Amino acid sequence: MTNKKSPAALNGVRVIDIATFIAGPYAGSILGEFGAEVIKVEQPPKDGQGGGDPWRRYGTKTAREDSTLAWLTEARNKQSITLNLREGEGQELLKKLVADADVLIENFRPGTLERWGLGPDVLWAINPGLVILRVTGYGQTGPYKDRPGFARIGHAVGGLTYLSGKPGEIPVTPGSTSLGDYMTGMYGAIGIMMALRHRDATGEGQVIDAALYESVFRVLDELAPAYAAQGTVREPEGTGTLNACPHGHFPCGDGKFLSIACTTSKMFERLTQGMGRPDLWDAYGDQAERLKHRDTVIEEVTNWCLSMTREQVMEKCIEAEVPAGPINSIADIFEDPHFRARDQLVTIDDAEVGEVTIPGVVPKLSKTPGTIRSLGQGLGQSNAEIYGKLLGLSETQLADLKAKGII
Repeated sequence: MTNKKSPAALNGVRVIDIATFIAGPYAGSILGEFGAEVIKVEQPPKDGQGGGDPWRRYGTKTAREDSTLAWLTEARNKQSITLNLREGEGQELLKKLVADADVLIENFRPGTLERWGLGPDVLWAINPGLVILRVTGYGQTGPYKDRPGFARIGHAVGGLTYLSGKPGEIPVTPGSTSLGDYMTGMYGAIGIMMALRHRDATGEGQVIDAALYESVFRVLDELAPAYAAQGTVREPEGTGTLNACPHGHFPCGDGKFLSIACTTSKMFERLTQGMGRPDLWDAYGDQAERLKHRDTVIEEVTNWCLSMTREQVMEKCIEAEVPAGPINSIADIFEDPHFRARDQLVTIDDAEVGEVTIPGVVPKLSKTPGTIRSLGQGLGQSNAEIYGKLLGLSETQLADLKAKGII
């Protein structure tokens, strides 16, 4: 039997991405990895200066003047065009683009598209099946809807920052990354897929209203029901947790750290066997007793870890089947064979920048896996292809639009 390669999962889906920074565009990146055609719409430069998604200028610079490593990574698989949506001619061009599109992604303040004459009702009159992802800090409704929002604010308002850090100290940034943006992008991609399924069944498009703080709040396990039922306010727990022990981060003799997670008494029993300390199991095998004497248990495990290198501790944990893992820096990750084996460090060659190593595609599909076909394009690199071939504009028309600052 011949093993024919399946078409990409989202082959034939066209996405118009007019959003900026991370959350909305990340949803588009996910769709692009699985075969969607993603057209990235950016503000044209003015007098030859600036323009483009501000994400182009965020992070480490590259040999390409208009692109950072952050841009090359997160604008993967997209075609960049320029378009001034604040001008009437630009708005009309966007209408032509969405006429034959499946998805529009935007992250302007609520009401902005409506002021430009590009609200959902206008776009649905052109394309009734259009799915519209709208990403904001607080959503399209509610008393905070007009407030600006970034991931840091989403972490704070959504309840995650309060839990981050050590008791009694200033809360820290969760992970020092734009976690809330990426989470909202993932929820946005999920929403798009559900909306497309509904569209395919009914022909009707709909709006996906995604808010940064809601994405953060949704992943805080039992915080809401525990407070509602008992008035429990979970406080920062540092490197451990109040519900299990030993369950946290431990220093090793070589100055490196690892994470150990003994969520059950069975896991603790295995750890004590790996430590060669049956006395710890005899004394603290009962979880209630272990939690009561957590400081003593943690001190014993810490001293054991400090007596060896991290690699040696990991060997003991693996042998005893204890859930443990090194606390990796990015340098550690590049040396980790598992990341390579799972294609999570993918090197792409760019004609201008050279080789760039970026995170691979997630999740992994057995029949229609995602791919990285290109890094983020230069500003307006696909203008001729999209406006010329897709919309049928002539070179003269394109030159005129460029001269007027529309593209």
